Amino acid sequence: MVRGAFAVVIGLVLLRLAASAWTPLTFDEAYYWTWSKHLAGGYYDHPPMVAVVIRIGTLIAGDTPLGVRLFSVLLTLPMSWAIYRATELLFGGKRIAVSAMLLLNATMIVSVGLMIVTPDAPLLVASSFVILALAQVAATGRGVWWLAVGVAVGLALLSKYTALFFGAAILIWLVAVPNNRRWLISLWPYLGGITAFAVFSPVLLWNADHQWVSFIKQLGRARIDEFRAAYIAELIPTQFIFATPLVFILGTMGLYALARRPSGALSARVLVSAMVWVIALYFAWHALHARVEANWFAPIYPAFAIAAAVAATMVRWQGRAQRTVETCLRWATPVGAVMFVALVVQANTGLLSGYKRDATVRSIGVGFPELAAEIEAVRQRTGATCVLGPDYGTTSWLMFYLPKGTCVAQRGQRIRWINMPEPSAQQLAGKLLLVASPGLMNDPDWRGTFSRVEKVADLTRKRGPLVIEDVELDLLEGPTGEVFDRSLPPELGGR
Repeated sequence: MVRGAFAVVIGLVLLRLAASAWTPLTFDEAYYWTWSKHLAGGYYDHPPMVAVVIRIGTLIAGDTPLGVRLFSVLLTLPMSWAIYRATELLFGGKRIAVSAMLLLNATMIVSVGLMIVTPDAPLLVASSFVILALAQVAATGRGVWWLAVGVAVGLALLSKYTALFFGAAILIWLVAVPNNRRWLISLWPYLGGITAFAVFSPVLLWNADHQWVSFIKQLGRARIDEFRAAYIAELIPTQFIFATPLVFILGTMGLYALARRPSGALSARVLVSAMVWVIALYFAWHALHARVEANWFAPIYPAFAIAAAVAATMVRWQGRAQRTVETCLRWATPVGAVMFVALVVQANTGLLSGYKRDATVRSIGVGFPELAAEIEAVRQRTGATCVLGPDYGTTSWLMFYLPKGTCVAQRGQRIRWINMPEPSAQQLAGKLLLVASPGLMNDPDWRGTFSRVEKVADLTRKRGPLVIEDVELDLLEGPTGEVFDRSLPPELGGR
């Protein structure tokens, strides 16, 4: 049973690797790839772990879509083992452990979230090890495991600031379970906290050197300007898809069982519930005033998969509920695999929507390799010394898909590129090729920066017969002042 389950996981990893090689990068992945070329303790948007993950993959498979994604996809294997072992320790028995592992791998948040490399990918993996380390604390009673908790939480914090919520979940677990309260007067949990702080310290040092901009940017999301309750309606439908429907049903039933039925030891029930509800309730609150992206729930999914396994293996339901559980458990993995394949095929070809526009066309760089080849031909023909992008996504795609060594830069938002060397004065003084949507040069801020502007090409990015976007290429000469807009970011009082 266990070997067969791990064979299924390996099969899913191979499927994701094939999809990784076929699918062009999203603009965020290309952006994080630029980070990986200039590793630092922090970045404007996030902590550095996503850059480290990409760097390791590209050292193995090169600067290709597969290379960018390779190590992230391979992290499925230690993540799967961690959730298997954690479930076995918390609830006993291999059947529930195998179920939790397979149900986690059936989710779209894992299949897509570990293939499309964002900070959520290493966060998912670290979250699984946080649960495993806490399960070891509960199972062994040995204080030294708190150091492992600290390492896991520290790595989660190096991935994304959402990991701060693990502290609240752990505190709830310690206070709510009588047998755990002894740890509150023990030195070990505090040593674990110091360990987490030490692992996270490069981010603190980087932010201290950069006016705390990353913290200000991300923590500023919690600011409430006005309530917009409409966003709350998006939460359940998006998580229904990201969890995949069958896993979502099982996980919801499992959370109910953990709260209302004798399904495992109190310590295990409280730990799994706290790891889900602390983050879920915060984002439900956040949705009352701002949109919550579906992937932000990523760190709850290891615990949610354990809850789903509890519903599937530890509770005897009645009648229709039991038949529902059995059906969901049997079909969750194949349905998840089919959904993943369908999404990859759609994103790359548009076949399933009849080649019409869908939600993937803007973020995934389908057609960009071909577009980049046309841009490079124009650059060589015009003698442009540097290519400018109007936003970080376009700029990052250009950096990835244009020939290695091509000068590419974003004119504004220079804080995003603060860890990278800037183009030389000679490159910026030559002819500059702007790649942007039509009409950008009508903006006085752009046109007033250059004394001569000439449109040199109209291009399109396409997915099959679908035109995703029109692209205008303008040759810019004679800068009237500083080429770059060095305004401070809004977080630091800029415009």
